[in-house]
Amino acid sequence: MSKDVLCLSHLRWGFVYQRPNHLMSRFARDGRVFFVEEPLFDAAAPYLETNEVEPNLTVAVPHLPPDAPPDVVTAMQRALLDELVARERVSRPLLWFYTPMALAFAGHFVGDVTVYDCMDELSGFHEAPLELRARERELFSRADLVFTGGHSLYEAKRSAHPRAYPFPSSVEAAHFARARAGSLPEPADQAAIPCPRAGFFGVVDERMDLELLGELADALPSVHFVILGPVVKIDATSIPARPNLHLLGMKKYEELPAYLAGWDVALMPFALNEATRFISPTKTLEYLAAGRPVVSTPIRDVVRPYGERGLVRVGEGPGFIAAVEAALAERGGPEAQARREAADQHVAQTSWDRTYEQMMALIREVASPRARASENLTPEMEAVT
Repeated sequence: MSKDVLCLSHLRWGFVYQRPNHLMSRFARDGRVFFVEEPLFDAAAPYLETNEVEPNLTVAVPHLPPDAPPDVVTAMQRALLDELVARERVSRPLLWFYTPMALAFAGHFVGDVTVYDCMDELSGFHEAPLELRARERELFSRADLVFTGGHSLYEAKRSAHPRAYPFPSSVEAAHFARARAGSLPEPADQAAIPCPRAGFFGVVDERMDLELLGELADALPSVHFVILGPVVKIDATSIPARPNLHLLGMKKYEELPAYLAGWDVALMPFALNEATRFISPTKTLEYLAAGRPVVSTPIRDVVRPYGERGLVRVGEGPGFIAAVEAALAERGGPEAQARREAADQHVAQTSWDRTYEQMMALIREVASPRARASENLTPEMEAVT
């Protein structure tokens, strides 16, 4: 089985550190990873920017002319990717798709195994390409394995592929447990914000209930709300402006525990819409690993299992506000300690290392018969497979 991975992603490596980063970093421990991002339209002539961001992990970014028509864009992406594969002598890699749209320029590659890691229902997002659903059907027909980012998404996709498996996002528990130590220095931009504090980190986009955020700040004027993360695909002026609402911008993954250490409650104020219908928020486990009480709107993959087990408080509208108040009131008491201990037991059952190994077991299972078959091919036969 090839140790090269060719990953086609709609997310940028340097954006919010999440599922692709965790998994591809682990693949890079055993072989080469080429992480191909969507193009930037900022060049007079097409070229491919490559950067080794970690040992064995190269991020490739196509730079294309801004006025190129769609068919030309596809042709240029394919040519640049072909050049990369030829130059690096990538042969029959593990093909890993995060976006079906990449089939337009990468569908001609033959890999040892093809995986569609379906993180989200991308067709539910604002301005999703019209052809996305058709491309996804094509990818289902080509993929050897389909992994989904949560159980509700698995339930929606399992009938489309015979080898679909749910892999909810996991956690690097030790990283976030640093928030409990009490020894991390307070970040400068958070230090002056009064307590108690309730916080959120992640992407601020169409998935956040901005109206609820404003209502929360109005209802609890003595609580200060800290929002970390980039504002994407929405008008920044649509975010409520309140004296107790603090937008601190995007932070590095390494910085998050220090911010969490200063929060009394961690929030997931998601809107209930098509973009959140199947999400399984990575931050749920990260918040819990940090020892913070968590309040969420009723996202299905949060209600099951976290809400049902009492690990996360769940509420909608006034119920969300009441849940934040209850979490603040419970601080330091025996109920909070019992809730934290139960959360710790749950967190201990999962890790990104474990998720990676479980995925690799399925990949090896698919690859093994092919490897045995290739041993019986003549060089002429192998050249045309």
